[in-house]
Amino acid sequence: MGNTPEGITLTPDGARAYVANRGSNTVSVIDTATNTVIDTIATGAGPTDVAISPDGTRAYVAVFDDGLVSVFDLASNTLIADIPVGAGPVMAAVTPDGTRAYVTQQADTTVSVIDTATNTVTTTIPVGVGGTGVVITPDGTRAYVACFSAGVRVIDTATNTVTTTITTGDVPILLALSPDGTRLYVTNVGSATVSVVDTATNTVIDDVGVSAQARFPAVSPDGAHVLVGNSLPDTVSVIDTATLTVVENIGVGAGPTGLVFSPDGTRAYVVNSEASTVGVLATTVLPDQGSTAGGGTVTVTGHHLANATAVRFGIAQAGITANTDTSVTVTEPAGSGAVPVTVTTAGGTGILGTFYYVPPPALTGISPDSGPVAGSDDEITLTGRNLAGAIDVYFGTSRAVIQSVSDTEITVRATTAPGPGGVPVTVRTAGGSVQGLTYTYVSSSTVTGISPNSGPSSGGTVVTITGTGLSYTEQVTFNGTPAPFEIVSDTAVTAVSPPSGAAGTVPVTVTGPVDSPTGSFTYIGGPGI
Repeated sequence: MGNTPEGITLTPDGARAYVANRGSNTVSVIDTATNTVIDTIATGAGPTDVAISPDGTRAYVAVFDDGLVSVFDLASNTLIADIPVGAGPVMAAVTPDGTRAYVTQQADTTVSVIDTATNTVTTTIPVGVGGTGVVITPDGTRAYVACFSAGVRVIDTATNTVTTTITTGDVPILLALSPDGTRLYVTNVGSATVSVVDTATNTVIDDVGVSAQARFPAVSPDGAHVLVGNSLPDTVSVIDTATLTVVENIGVGAGPTGLVFSPDGTRAYVVNSEASTVGVLATTVLPDQGSTAGGGTVTVTGHHLANATAVRFGIAQAGITANTDTSVTVTEPAGSGAVPVTVTTAGGTGILGTFYYVPPPALTGISPDSGPVAGSDDEITLTGRNLAGAIDVYFGTSRAVIQSVSDTEITVRATTAPGPGGVPVTVRTAGGSVQGLTYTYVSSSTVTGISPNSGPSSGGTVVTITGTGLSYTEQVTFNGTPAPFEIVSDTAVTAVSPPSGAAGTVPVTVTGPVDSPTGSFTYIGGPGI
C-alpha cells in the first residue's frame, strides 16, 4: 500500500478496489479475490479519493495539491486526461448515467461539474468554504455536498443550483446515501455524531453519537447498517439503521478513514491512513459481539439464505425474526466465548461467521473526577475491566466523546452538561452497561474579596478568600507560591500567607477544575535601620 491512504472505491462488480494514497502520489489497485495489490498508478500530488463510473470503465481521481481531477482508463490503468478544477479538490461523484462528475474543492468555495464525454468543466456551483463530501441520489436529480463551514448543500442537478441548506452537527465533512436514496448519513467531526437526514424533506431526523474524529460513512447494500471510521480511537462504529443506535465498535488499524462495502455486503474495506494499510472486515455477522445474556438483534448476511430453518450460535439456537435470500435477522441466544454462527436451509448447513460473547464491563476509577459545566477538551481517563469496544460513555445525560479505548482504560472528552453537580458515569459495551463512579460538573469560580488583605512579609497571616464556586478549590498561591488552605464553603476558603522575600502587592490565585480567579494581598516589610 502507498503512504497515507485515504479514499477507497470498489468497481461495480466488486472485483477490484482503488485506494488513493495521498502521501505517495499513487493509487493502489487491489484484487479483492486475493486481497493483494496488483498495480500501482502514479498520479499528481496529493490524491485523496477515487470515483468510478457506473459502467466501471473510468476512474476519476481528486488530486488535491495539483488542483486536478485525473481520469484513468480502468482496462489498462492508464491516464486519459488531467482536468483542472478549483483549489484543493477532495472528492468526486459520478451521476448514475455517467455523463457528469461533481467535484468538491475544500480550499475553494465551489463544486466543479465535469462533462465526462469531453473531460472539461462545464460549470462551477458556489457552495461555501470547506466542501468535502459529495454524493448523488440514485435517480441523479440531486447532489449533496458537505461543507464544514456551511452545513450540507443540496444541488438540483438539472439547474446546477443550490436549492436547500441542511444544518447538521458541528463540522460536517463526509456523506453516504442509503441504497434507495431515502436517507443521508453525514459525519460531523466537530460533534462526533452522524446526522441522519430524511431526503424527502431534507431535514435531520436524528443525530447518532459516535467516537472522536469520525470520517467516512458506508451503508450496507441492504441498508441495515452504517459503518463509520473513527480515526482517533482507531475503531469502526456499527450503526443499526432501524434503531439509529451504535451496536458495536470494532477495533481496526491506526487512523481509519476510507470505508466501503463489497456489493454483496459480506465484507467491508477499511483504509487505515496512519498505518498505510487496508483492513478487510467480515460483515456476514453484524454486530459480531454481544452480551453473554443474549437478547441482541443480529443480522447474518450471505447467499441462498431464503427459508432458513435454523440459525445457531455454537449449539444454541437463535430466534429468527426476518429472512430473505441474502440475510437472516435473529435474536442472539445466551452464550459465552467465541462461537461459530451457522445457518441451516433446505440446501444444508453453512458457517457464516463467528460471534464473540463479551463479559460485562466494570469500572474502578476516574481521573480527573470533575470539570466545567461547559465541557472541556481535556482528556478524562476511566479505568476498569472489559472496556474494549466501548460503545458509549455518559456523564449523567451528557454523552462524552470517546478518544481512545483498551480493555482496561477509556479516555473521553466531556461535553456540555445541563448544570453543576455530581452525576453517575455510565459505560456501555457489547457486554452490557455499568455505573458506580461519579463525575462532578463545576461552575466557574470567582474571587470577590480577601480579608485581611495585608500582612507581614514573614508570612503566617490567616486570610479568608470569599467568592463563588470555591468548593472544588485545588490550590491557593500567593504570587505563585503554594499556601496551606482549607475549604470552608462554596463561598469561602481560608489560607495562610507564605513568607515573601519582598514587600509589595502580589496576586492571590485560587485554582480549581474550571478556572483560576485571582485577588491581591499586600506584604508589609518589617522595621529597619
